[in-house]
Amino acid sequence: MQAFPHRYRVKGAGRITGDVELTADRLTMLASASPAEFGGPGDRWSPEALLVGAVADCFILTFRAIAKASGWSWISLDCDVTGTLDRVDHVMQFTHFDVTAHLVVPAGGDTVQARHALEKAERTCLITSSLKASIALGATVDFGGPEEIEVRA
Repeated sequence: MQAFPHRYRVKGAGRITGDVELTADRLTMLASASPAEFGGPGDRWSPEALLVGAVADCFILTFRAIAKASGWSWISLDCDVTGTLDRVDHVMQFTHFDVTAHLVVPAGGDTVQARHALEKAERTCLITSSLKASIALGATVDFGGPEEIEVRA
């Protein structure tokens, strides 16, 4: 890993109408538009969807790093995130993110270790740590059989 601080540069280009083009070195151009809720076409990535996607992406990547550092085995992690945008004191902002994760580990896995790793990923994700919205984690762990646990943060 590189020394801190890290800097991430993205360029946005837009005209009076049409998509906003987001570009960054070595990355594919991404077309963005307003979501349907704000009168946009609703069929492109929007800033709102990108932020919610960043929460899901960061949660999974953080979990991956935690599992790797601890030498812990897992098979897959699916993450569904719902972000709530609301008005607070006449300003629109994301107020809450519900993170629902489904972790699959090899049969005979450790329930306590699974719970700890998921909760640590939620606590240490740099995206959610950078936001002022509240975060709620709900998760299930499938051990290759019918056993499931519920994790509530």
